[in-house]
Amino acid sequence: MAHPLLTALLILLAVLAPAAARAQLEAGADAPLAAPARVLTLDLTRDANDIWDRIRRGYGMADLDSPQVAEQQAFYLNHPGYLKQVFARGGRYLYYIVDELERRGMPTELALLPMVESNYNPLAYSAAHASGLWQFIPSTGKYFNLTQDRWVDERRDVIASTNAALDYLQRIYEMHGDWHLALASYNWGEGSVKRAIERNRAQGLPAEYSRLRMPEETRKYVPKLQAIKNIVAQPELFAFELPYVANELHFVTVEAPTAVDLGTAARLAGLPLEEFIALNPGFNRPAAAAGRTFVVPADRAQRFEDGLAELEKSGQGWQTHTLQAGETLEAVAARYGLSSPDLRQLNALAANSNPGPGYSLLVPDGIDPSHALEASRLLPFATSAGSRQGLRAGGGTGVRASGARRAKN
Repeated sequence: MAHPLLTALLILLAVLAPAAARAQLEAGADAPLAAPARVLTLDLTRDANDIWDRIRRGYGMADLDSPQVAEQQAFYLNHPGYLKQVFARGGRYLYYIVDELERRGMPTELALLPMVESNYNPLAYSAAHASGLWQFIPSTGKYFNLTQDRWVDERRDVIASTNAALDYLQRIYEMHGDWHLALASYNWGEGSVKRAIERNRAQGLPAEYSRLRMPEETRKYVPKLQAIKNIVAQPELFAFELPYVANELHFVTVEAPTAVDLGTAARLAGLPLEEFIALNPGFNRPAAAAGRTFVVPADRAQRFEDGLAELEKSGQGWQTHTLQAGETLEAVAARYGLSSPDLRQLNALAANSNPGPGYSLLVPDGIDPSHALEASRLLPFATSAGSRQGLRAGGGTGVRASGARRAKN
């Protein structure tokens, strides 16, 4: 027997979207809830209530109506806790992404795409080695000038990866002139979509997204985005409450005048370390060179700048020590007041690795290393990257060289 609230909801749908709702009623009140036909009325003379209102105002892609959309929508609505968690996680980044989309004249529903790609987790990593909010594989990241070295992986950097992703989406949209085909290309590759289109045309078939032969993942890709778009468009019709995300600047960038570790930087900004790394997820090592830019909440920027200035005055920070012939990790650790395991952890070195001469090790320069050690435990894939590459002197994006040979300032 149908629940009274569900029956009432179906009646409301029948009033707002007669064709869709009547089909739903005929199918039975226990059938999966289909997306109602949307006729949005937006008062563009007033400011947006929140970020979701702003996103709705900029919808610009054609709607996709298919069984796959209904299936994905039912999945999300049957897992409301998961959906709210993903929406809330994305709240840190949405203002910046929506701002960039509007500046470029792109549809604002693309701000929802990282929910499909990574569940808005900037540390997400796939079996295909795709990384970050926008899930760039190494080769595509390199093509779009995202630095991937022993110190940083800009595929995880919120600002750099967003700009690269929007560049890529603009390019493939201009190639196809169709956002559904552009999204399929983003997921499957532009070459694969181009061949699928050519195959359909050779057979006299339509070349639109829904008529192409494609992998199952790509077939579900646009429907997933459409399902999220539908829920954001009219959450009240689905008895879903979007978490409040203010339509205001969430973060700014601050340049560090001195080498600083992530744990100390988080403390100076007055943030939990996990939150600081969520805003600065691109680091492969727990310390950054002078001149490196950090992302901090707008209301913490002045406090952070003041703290960095005091740190610079103290002369404390980080440096690199280049291993000499015959020098052991144990000797280096003792020189800088570290245990051997701590030195390995700071440098993402496996317990059985023995770097040779020329390897450059991150070491403290008068600063308490405990905050960096805490941060190093939260950084993704640091051990495997360190044991594979090591840290060589003159690496460009690392901290300044020191120890046996210190770079001139």
